[in-house]
Amino acid sequence: MTNSKLAALTIAGLFVITGCGQSTPEAPAEPEAAAPAAEIDAAPAPAADMGDTSLAEKLATDSRSEEDRARDAGRRPAEVLAFLGVEPGMDVIDLMAAGGWYSEVLSIAVGDEGSVAAQNPPFMLAFRDGAYGTALSERIGDRLANVTRVDSDWAALAASGAQYDFALSALNFHDTYYLQSPEASAEFAAAVFTVLLPGGVFGVIDHAGNPDGDNGKLHRVHRDLVIGIATGAGFVLEAESDILSNSADGHILGVFDEGMRGQTDRFLLKFRKPGA
Repeated sequence: MTNSKLAALTIAGLFVITGCGQSTPEAPAEPEAAAPAAEIDAAPAPAADMGDTSLAEKLATDSRSEEDRARDAGRRPAEVLAFLGVEPGMDVIDLMAAGGWYSEVLSIAVGDEGSVAAQNPPFMLAFRDGAYGTALSERIGDRLANVTRVDSDWAALAASGAQYDFALSALNFHDTYYLQSPEASAEFAAAVFTVLLPGGVFGVIDHAGNPDGDNGKLHRVHRDLVIGIATGAGFVLEAESDILSNSADGHILGVFDEGMRGQTDRFLLKFRKPGA
């Protein structure tokens, strides 16, 4: 990937705090425990082809930290990205990247000819005295040459002029709705629609909630709410997968409760921007 290509995707940071609640966005520091095999409703997914070496094999190497690799059993990133159609050479954005766990996974997936924008909004960067931003910068360092840190609110993201093949919201769509506001969540989806190329994919992973549950308190969201917001912004729901489902989760416990961290029932949605 050329320096000019990467520079073209960089967005100037805006550090204007938008409305947020008292909870902290989800970016657990410790590794997630893998759910027992019997509790996972596994869905078959194609292996992500990375040429002679699969993405799963690349993610398993010690180029990533042991702590990061420990989360793979619960998050199944190679299968998720295969389902969403992420390929080498793509320009992608990791939305609300926090400390960048998925940013590094995407960096490996798109390879040297692709690029990753690791984006965080001001409300995310304000938590924990800036710990997420510090962790992301340390992660990128001089290791991830195809990753650029992007600090922007939703308005700045929409106005940036950047264009991506793929966007990912991993376990954080609920934050835009409950930590910010329903209006901010709609603005978020609209901004993602704007920066995606025609035909681009918007992947959403989140903790499944109940329609009448206290989802904000539990750090969950109901899939129908996400679908309504995304389609309201212009996206078309193309497919969904139960790769990350867990039928043992009744959606009534918080995602950080004992025995629940890393084992929640998660929906996986693949939206597409109409076009080419």
